[in-house]
Amino acid sequence: MASETLSRIGLAGLAVMGQNLALNIAEKGFPISVYNRTTSKVDETVERAKKEGNLPLRGFHDPKSFVLSIQKPRVIIMLVKAGAPVDQTIKTLSVHLEKGDCIIDGGNEWYENTERREKAMNDLGLLYLGMGVSGGEEGARHGPSLMPGGSFEAYKNIEDILLKVAAQVPDSGPCVTYIGKGGSGNFVKMVHNGIEYGDMQLIAEAYDVLKTVGKLSNEELHQVFAEWNKGELLSFLIEITADIFSIKDDKGQGHLVDKVLDKTGMKGTGKWTVQQAAELSVAAPTIASSLDSRFLSGLKDERVNAAKIFRDGGLADVLCDQVVDKKQLIDDVRQALYASKICSYAQGMNLIRAKSIEKGWDLKLGELARIWKGGCIIRAIFLDRIKKAYDRNPDLASLLIDPEFAKEIVDRQSAWRRVVSLAINSGISTPGMCASLAYFDSYRRESLPANLVQAQRDYFGAHTYERIDVEGSFHTEWFKLAKLKI
Repeated sequence: MASETLSRIGLAGLAVMGQNLALNIAEKGFPISVYNRTTSKVDETVERAKKEGNLPLRGFHDPKSFVLSIQKPRVIIMLVKAGAPVDQTIKTLSVHLEKGDCIIDGGNEWYENTERREKAMNDLGLLYLGMGVSGGEEGARHGPSLMPGGSFEAYKNIEDILLKVAAQVPDSGPCVTYIGKGGSGNFVKMVHNGIEYGDMQLIAEAYDVLKTVGKLSNEELHQVFAEWNKGELLSFLIEITADIFSIKDDKGQGHLVDKVLDKTGMKGTGKWTVQQAAELSVAAPTIASSLDSRFLSGLKDERVNAAKIFRDGGLADVLCDQVVDKKQLIDDVRQALYASKICSYAQGMNLIRAKSIEKGWDLKLGELARIWKGGCIIRAIFLDRIKKAYDRNPDLASLLIDPEFAKEIVDRQSAWRRVVSLAINSGISTPGMCASLAYFDSYRRESLPANLVQAQRDYFGAHTYERIDVEGSFHTEWFKLAKLKI
């Protein structure tokens, strides 16, 4: 095949994300070859490329022709389901690749799988990247946030493409950077998704309090969230939430949001985030509570039955019957949501930092905040504040003690406590806001009741304890001393 007819890059896996990313790359002027095991997806993508401006995209039905259509050193992005399908796709493609060629996994993969594959590819003389891609269908098509980690040489081979394909933020540039070695790109994307879980849960709780206690209509909720999206809460998730409240049901009366079943799906990254937090001994209660809330949402039949049992027992008569000042409530919930978000992001950033230290990745937290400012699901004006916090102090122990964020939490804590108290007294579950507040209250206290827990551990298990006044490790025979006092 003549060199002038070769594509600059290839993409394998043409589900929603893959197809849209391929079209994005082609639209930015990079000739691209695409391949999918199900050939109808190839034809569909080629047809879309024609309709969307005769974009430089070619489709292939067999892997060998696909690989040979790409200029050397070949770069191929995979967007297939995590796990075994990735290994199978690598096996299918690698037999046709040559030394120096590169495979990029753009899916939500477990970071250790990426590190295993990078080593295996390196043994074959191939380069490998694990690249987080955030932004959903729209982001993939028009500019995602990209988080590539692994071979730096591989990144440099594709940097010119990624810089143009990524979301562009006027004051901070393309939403992509080389994350770091090994599986760092996948890990950062995983925690990004964990933060996303927390963000969505906190917004849902704000909605629940405003609707259930404040009795706001969908029209009022639309107005509130649209207004919030003009200030400190300006973000993609607040924007789409405002939109959701404005959509009428096309299959019946009322608004569509009220017809959506209250069972939340998930694909695993939130669970991985919580598991990693536990492995690294990093507190992430807001993210964990959002995961628990999804688990509980799945118990729809049990919840329906429980609601009947407790309603028949008279519980419903004393709940959700608070009289509130609607205007004050809206402002309080706004402040509570913002303060809770600070805690959630602090937990995510602390988790990334802990893993970076463990693995020697040397991740730049401020740079991560920068590339999340556009394209991704958690993009928000708030992230610019986070970037500046880490610019001021790259070794910042927590966002909570950055002077600006600390002042904002102090200014909002009264409203935050009012909302949480109101929700509890009204029987409204706000696990995310409660977890964030408890996290803040624990972190800000010089002394915690952990002294009693440690004493208990020493009592029943001789685990020893340290003292506040004398150095060293101590064990007390608590049982014998207690018996002597009887």
